[in-house]
Amino acid sequence: MSRSQLDRGRSEGSWLSGDDTGCTVLHVDMDAFYASVELIDRPHLHGRPVIVGAGGGRGVVLSATYEARRAGVHSAMPMSRARRLCPAAEVISPDHRRYSQVSAGVMEIFRSITPAVEPLSLDEAFLGVSGATRRLGSPTAIAQQIRERVLAEQRITCSVGVAATKFVAKLASSRCKPDGLLVVPAAESISYLHPLPVSALWGVGEKTADHLHRLGLRTVGDIAHTPQVTLRRALGEAAGRHLYELAWGRDPRPVVPMVEEKSIGSEETFGADVDDPEVVLRELLRLSDRTARRLRAADAAGRTVVLKVRFADFTTITRSRTLRDATDLAKEIYGCVAALWEGLHLERARIRLVGVRVEGLLPASEQHRQLVLDQRPQSWREAERAADQASARFGDHSVMPATLLGGPATSRPPASTPVTQEPL
Repeated sequence: MSRSQLDRGRSEGSWLSGDDTGCTVLHVDMDAFYASVELIDRPHLHGRPVIVGAGGGRGVVLSATYEARRAGVHSAMPMSRARRLCPAAEVISPDHRRYSQVSAGVMEIFRSITPAVEPLSLDEAFLGVSGATRRLGSPTAIAQQIRERVLAEQRITCSVGVAATKFVAKLASSRCKPDGLLVVPAAESISYLHPLPVSALWGVGEKTADHLHRLGLRTVGDIAHTPQVTLRRALGEAAGRHLYELAWGRDPRPVVPMVEEKSIGSEETFGADVDDPEVVLRELLRLSDRTARRLRAADAAGRTVVLKVRFADFTTITRSRTLRDATDLAKEIYGCVAALWEGLHLERARIRLVGVRVEGLLPASEQHRQLVLDQRPQSWREAERAADQASARFGDHSVMPATLLGGPATSRPPASTPVTQEPL
């Protein structure tokens, strides 16, 4: 741990050297995850401002190094504004496949420590380590092992908060970034919380903070010493009770291990609203190919194929079809979503987003496929797996359906905003 991090911890009350008895909840958060992954193969960019995000008209910042953040750049900011704030920044297009690979490696480290792993996103998770202390040492020692292994095995850094509750552990990790470790002793949680600003409380955004300030409440301690009935009257029943409980360090939620993923899919927001059915079908082909590759990477297949369409006015519809046999083939997925699209009979509707998802997943090894006369599905699977191997070696766009190649009508789809996977 660096001297600056030690000094920061001591300035908040010498929490780093505190007693971690009962502090069996860890919150582990990767530091500037997407940007850090991009720097693994670009060591010459260390120490320089770097922004990760799509560069199109609707592009937003996915991540930024701390050097760019000091210039005011933050995630979800429009890329045009980020470029104005930090014109010297190196801008890198996102590589979501690589982020998923690194995230899987990080989560594997967590699960080698404890089965109680609750991912919140690709780059952060809660860990319950009560069952690991006899084997691996104190919660603080476990946190330090995690930091060392993530750095050694994945070549990125993380920050870890150690506490008795999820809320305090998450708060601690955010206050020791980057590359830090902060322990908040269970007996001193309230003393740690009360001097903090109200914005430190989970669920307090800018508007709520402004409302609390107008009420004369500026610290967590101010909220704690305000009658709960007053808070409920000012903020609403649920919010008032929620903030009052957090202000006293009460958060009974356990660490809940991740449930198995029920669906896999992909979606894309067009750089400009689209009213050409051919462009939409080409995008659905690309998304079907991407979804199939993700299914095969997860050794999964599914029977229900879902089409998602969002119009220019943000109205969203979904249509689905259940196949006789589970599939992980782009050819079959695209055939299904194309038929669903044609069945909508949309005449020049302006489309903002389309998505493809496969549900009802089961391990691919458990498929019981019946061969249809004159078809050889195994040949298609072999061909698509060969394409997977080529893409892994030479890049995502080294192998793709022929209709995605060529001139303007078959060029890559319009620049798009990177999106997280949403349930369809």
